[in-house]
Amino acid sequence: MATKHKGKPNEVRASDAYISLRRAGNVIAAKLNRHITENNLTSGQFGILEALFHLGSLSQRELAKKVLSSKGNITMIIDNLEKQGFVKRTADPNDRRVFIIQLTPNGKTFIGKIVPSHIEKITQMMSVLTIDELKELKRLCKKVGLSINQEQS
Repeated sequence: MATKHKGKPNEVRASDAYISLRRAGNVIAAKLNRHITENNLTSGQFGILEALFHLGSLSQRELAKKVLSSKGNITMIIDNLEKQGFVKRTADPNDRRVFIIQLTPNGKTFIGKIVPSHIEKITQMMSVLTIDELKELKRLCKKVGLSINQEQS
């Protein structure tokens, strides 16, 4: 569905593109969230486990940036993952105010079993695009994201 906005042509084009982006993102997120909840995780928990799985140990601040979460929310998510035995906190030896979060062996095994099927689902959903279209989509999304981040700085 296109925008109902009757403004200037550039406003209509921007609104139409935004609506298409949001709808596609929402459909993808809904399908992936089903997979995540089937594994008894929230999307926030999955994001943290996946980040740690791919990037290794990170501080809470770094994790919050990676998964686009607030400090308060990240603390709650990590608390819950720690209770489940998937992550552990250790004080940064250089700054005791900072906690480093790392996967436990149990957490690494758990997320290691989920990630391949998660990637497979993403690959299936994106298979309607050619390689060049995937590259262009990535480039355009990155361009928009970076420009917005620069405006906020």
